[in-house]
Amino acid sequence: MTMGTMAVRIVGLGKRYRIGGQQEKYKTLRDTIVAGLKQPIARVRHPGAVSHRTETLWALRGIDLEVGEGDVVGIVGRNGAGKSTLLKVLSRITDPTEGRVEVRGRVGSLLEVGTGFHQELTGRENIYLNGAILGMSRADISRKFDEIVAFSEIERFLETPVKRYSSGMYVRLAFAVAAHLEPEILVVDEVLSVGDLSFQRKCLGKMESVAGEGRTVLFVSHNMQAVLGLCSRGVEIEAGRVKFEGSAADTVEHYIAGQSAAPALFQSDGSPLGSEEDVQLLSVRVASASGSTEGPFRSSEPLDVLMDVDVHRLDEALCIGFDLVSNFGTILRSYHTTGPAHAWPQLALGRNRLRCRIPARLLNDGRFMVVPRVSLHCIRWVVNSDAGSDAHGAVAFDVVRDHSESPYGWVRQPGAIALDLAWEAAPLATRESAV
Repeated sequence: MTMGTMAVRIVGLGKRYRIGGQQEKYKTLRDTIVAGLKQPIARVRHPGAVSHRTETLWALRGIDLEVGEGDVVGIVGRNGAGKSTLLKVLSRITDPTEGRVEVRGRVGSLLEVGTGFHQELTGRENIYLNGAILGMSRADISRKFDEIVAFSEIERFLETPVKRYSSGMYVRLAFAVAAHLEPEILVVDEVLSVGDLSFQRKCLGKMESVAGEGRTVLFVSHNMQAVLGLCSRGVEIEAGRVKFEGSAADTVEHYIAGQSAAPALFQSDGSPLGSEEDVQLLSVRVASASGSTEGPFRSSEPLDVLMDVDVHRLDEALCIGFDLVSNFGTILRSYHTTGPAHAWPQLALGRNRLRCRIPARLLNDGRFMVVPRVSLHCIRWVVNSDAGSDAHGAVAFDVVRDHSESPYGWVRQPGAIALDLAWEAAPLATRESAV
């Protein structure tokens, strides 16, 4: 990549932090002399005292990365991987310990809430302050001023010191300033979650507009749909290093594949649940269509709930199934083998495997549980577990929502269900017909 098309070039970047021990502070000559006199005495009085040792932590190490002008790059990774530290270095908020960073153009950044704001200054004054930091003239800032205020929706509080702003107001103004003062490079961390849904959509639209104008966007997000909907390239950071780089789709695929949780599986350890007279539950598993129990699972693909049971006595009242439970303990639906007579699965004496398919495009992102239930219908329970983390035979699994086709689908929607419903609209002929 030539310098003419390069927006950001990172070579051998490393950032080291000191953790533990006592923080360094400036000392006068008097402080140094007094400390020197006290040190031998302290050693005599406290021979077994433990010294304050300082450890080092490399938040970034050996980062090599090039970002071209007009690229929209999504940066993904676990918490603590180094994503935010990387953006802080690019925004010149913190200096690198080693390596080199070359940035071509003004950088507008939206990182931690309130970064770059002076607490005692008003919203109006902070707009001009941030513009000056970006190297813009007062006339250029004034030309964008009304647009910034309209976008941030804080006109009533424009003359109020920002220290009195709520976190939502902070984010509104910070994003409006960062996006509208025409930086060549826009750096956005995942602080947009503070805003409400409508404002998040406005922010996404503005980032799309910025990218469409040929400016460069670096976007950190834990929401994979955000990365897929907004970004053309992706970078995965792990333990301070670049683990993967490629298209946004390939990066998301690689990241999700590496986030395998514990298998979504319950297997009896020789003490199956249930009754030796009726039926015993041997195993419960949640699996993808390919049979894998390794999560997280994609919402765009169906899931199978597989239950292995040992039937000791056939009974028309036998009911086997499970509760699908949200992360908040709400039973979303109970699925079981009772229903229309023609839909009942045929069980045989001995071991049986029951399969129930959860359709694709149903679940939102989050954690869910399958809690098994076995009963003689309207007579008595055989297996009846509470929907808790220690429920016997319960299986927890994670879902990543990736089935939305809307460019705004990355905005985290509340609720456990994400089923796409069809809307229709038809004009009404007269005012009276609407009554």
